Amino acid sequence: MDPRPPNLLLLLSSLLHLAQCDGTQPSYIIDSIGLTILPGNTVLSGTAVTLRCQVSISHDNIPNLTHTFELTWDNNPIHSANTAEDSIEYHLNPARAADSGSYQCRVKVKEKSKTSYEQYLNVAGLQTPILHLNSTTHYESDEFLATCSAPEEKGSFVFRFYQRFRTRPPQKLKQLPSKWNSAEITLVLRDVGDSILYCEYEIYLTSGAKHSNSSNEIPVLVKALFIAPIMNVLPSDEIFEGDIVDVVCKVVDPPKNVEVEVFLIKDRTILKKGNVALSHRFRVQEGDSGELVCKAERGSAQKETYKNIIVKELFSKPRLIVTPTVIFEGDVFTLTCSSSIYYPDRINNNSMQFTISKDNSTSIESDTYEAVAAADKNGNYTCEVRITSSARVFVKESPKLTVTAKEPVSKPALTVQPNTREISEGQPMVLVCSLQRGSPPFSFSWHHSGREEALYSNTSKKMEESYTINDVQREDGGEYYCVSTNSANETKHSHRVRIRVTLAGWKKGLIAFFCIVLIIILILAFIFKKCLRQFKRRRTCELSVKSASTKVERLSLTQAEVIEVANATPGMMGKSIWSEPVSGSDSDDLNSVTAAEPQYADVQTRQADPNRAEPVKEGTNTVYSEVRNSTQGVPVQAEAQGSMECPQANNDSSPHGDAGHHGDDVGHGDDVGHGDDVGHGGDANQCDPSVIDEHIVEINNGTDIGE
Repeated sequence: MDPRPPNLLLLLSSLLHLAQCDGTQPSYIIDSIGLTILPGNTVLSGTAVTLRCQVSISHDNIPNLTHTFELTWDNNPIHSANTAEDSIEYHLNPARAADSGSYQCRVKVKEKSKTSYEQYLNVAGLQTPILHLNSTTHYESDEFLATCSAPEEKGSFVFRFYQRFRTRPPQKLKQLPSKWNSAEITLVLRDVGDSILYCEYEIYLTSGAKHSNSSNEIPVLVKALFIAPIMNVLPSDEIFEGDIVDVVCKVVDPPKNVEVEVFLIKDRTILKKGNVALSHRFRVQEGDSGELVCKAERGSAQKETYKNIIVKELFSKPRLIVTPTVIFEGDVFTLTCSSSIYYPDRINNNSMQFTISKDNSTSIESDTYEAVAAADKNGNYTCEVRITSSARVFVKESPKLTVTAKEPVSKPALTVQPNTREISEGQPMVLVCSLQRGSPPFSFSWHHSGREEALYSNTSKKMEESYTINDVQREDGGEYYCVSTNSANETKHSHRVRIRVTLAGWKKGLIAFFCIVLIIILILAFIFKKCLRQFKRRRTCELSVKSASTKVERLSLTQAEVIEVANATPGMMGKSIWSEPVSGSDSDDLNSVTAAEPQYADVQTRQADPNRAEPVKEGTNTVYSEVRNSTQGVPVQAEAQGSMECPQANNDSSPHGDAGHHGDDVGHGDDVGHGDDVGHGGDANQCDPSVIDEHIVEINNGTDIGE
């Protein structure tokens, strides 16, 4: 027994561990890792296979070093382990084809890991499948269960079942995919005799599909099922409508302990059903001709036999006709019912009774019916024939005959949508043509008075149709009408509707805009012209006054002087107010006169015309005209005692032209500048420079004022 107490040993181990940890971090490295497949990389199916993973690690005496192993198959983890050992083993016992693939081992030690090289395992061959049947002896068409399995295989399977005969090649019966290693299926064998059944399977691996060998073979016996029925029909020679027919359907000598059902079928309708045998009696009619089927069934096995019967008609189905075939209202039409007798020995012709009915209500016991076509005569007519023979009554009815009197169309009515006679350009217009009465179908057409061909036409069973113009233009204006007719061949025209196409709203707005702009332009032009005329008048007046101010002499006449001149001697009448120079010396003397001394001349005047307006006085009654001569001989105008104004300046108060009247009063004589021209020339509202010039008397070197 260890004399040292346990506490002391624990203390010593702790101190040793601390001493180791007190140094640097432990060092290690994964040298190599290897994966080995035993007994080899290629084995047969069913062999025990071992996968061994070995790792080699170098370290500085790290105790209890743990390894984490992970084994993968086709990159899918299949096994993992944490151990202090340096190797692990994984067993595949037995190995199957589904185990084939790439294997790899990965080892992780603390923060480091390493992976081995891939090793491929190929498992050759598949497990032989096993076939099992729940029964090996059957009747034909019996159902039984078959199971094919490969219990040790795994993966995705497809199972196939085969039947092999002695004299024929194998025949595949069924194929069934399965996720499991077995498949169960229901089989039906219809070939009578001996045969062998076996199965195979196919498994799908990552490397491709692999086929198995054939399973065990199981002999199978298929026995014939003698359940074929027989059928008898009485009477068998001739069958007439109204006869009673007996049908017998049965299975002769059916197998023991076998349940058999029989069926009597006609036109896929079961007339009767029974066990092993049956009989059926019925009275045949004209439509009972056809094929009778007697069918025997046991499980899924069926046997059948056939027999045709022909039922002869004693008389034909009645036929109802109408004349004439095309009927108009007011016409007389006739309905005739007829039937043919095929076997007069069985039917008396006098026993036939005819009845004509309308809409299954009104009946007339006759083979003919005559009436006047009208609305109340339209309808569905049928004819019925009733015959009594051998205490039996036969009734047959004809198919329905529809009688409809054709009514001519009424006068069509043409309406316009929208309900207006004026339509703007670009808008849609719908022309609706409607009828009040008539027999369909109807033919409609729409016309424009300015076009020869119809705009549009169609045929309809409705009493109202329409034609649409989606984008109305100016040329679409005018008269429209529609035409309608039907099989009565009476064509009717509607009233004419006049349509006026107006400008589009945007066009009206554009025209109004241009009109307003034009009016504004005319008004502005008128105002501008008026202002320009006034400006020209003012400008002309200013230029005229400036021209008058440049004259070298100024004439200043007082009223007294004018009167004095008027009273002068007659010899002075008609002459210039200044005397003509008599010699050149006089002219020189005249030029030598001091410019400061004004010279005065007599002016001949005449009595004022009482009919003329009184001249305007401006400030004073005296008008001065002073003439000064400069020392240079150039006449200059002295200071004006009065001012010359444009006639327009005073035309507001004298609309007749005061300036003109002044001229008439002052200068009427021949020598005073022809005052008539001055007083009567020009408009009173116009400032004419020539008029102003006539009011200025030039005295230059002895030239007369009137010149």
